[in-house]
Amino acid sequence: MSEQLTLPAETRDRAGKGASRELRNQGRVPAVVYGANQEPLSIHVEEKLLAKMLSTGHFMNSVVMIDAGGKKTRTLPKDVQFHPVTSRPTHVDFLRIGEHSKVTVAVPVRFTDEEESPGIKRGAVLNIVKHDVELSVDAAEIPDDIEISLKGLDVGDSIHISNVTLPKGATPTITDRDFTIATIVAPSALKSDEGDTTVTEGEGEGEGE
Repeated sequence: MSEQLTLPAETRDRAGKGASRELRNQGRVPAVVYGANQEPLSIHVEEKLLAKMLSTGHFMNSVVMIDAGGKKTRTLPKDVQFHPVTSRPTHVDFLRIGEHSKVTVAVPVRFTDEEESPGIKRGAVLNIVKHDVELSVDAAEIPDDIEISLKGLDVGDSIHISNVTLPKGATPTITDRDFTIATIVAPSALKSDEGDTTVTEGEGEGEGE
């Protein structure tokens, strides 16, 4: 399960590009907390601490407690804007949530047991169609990742969402089809020996997923 993060913040009264630029020059990042039928709260946070949280790779699917002046607000990061040249964070949007709110998060996929895949042992390649899966899940039970075993998979086999064991209470937001997450694709050497029996990206979905 994703850990809960705490991000100290200070409220800001001034808005506009000039005020935001001044904050960034001071090593701060402007941000907004919105949602839950409350007025948006304008804040700023320390850039170094935010960058450290972003570097974990789990920031966007972690619950973040915003601590502004001793008042803590449970949130979920919804958007981070970056400078196009320096890639430094320039603005963050946070959504207020309840402790057990149903939230939508994109959870990364992690593949295991490659050494137990007959197809990969023969030189086939894992073709990843979706690097993450969007789930509806309890805010207190957001997973770090979705683990998918490649054990027993051979050339031409596909992994669909119906083949995946999701965390308790989690459901995919795409419900109208059994979408493909990955396929075992034969390299050209295997294709020439056995004929092209591979499944290509998107095959079987029809909607271009």
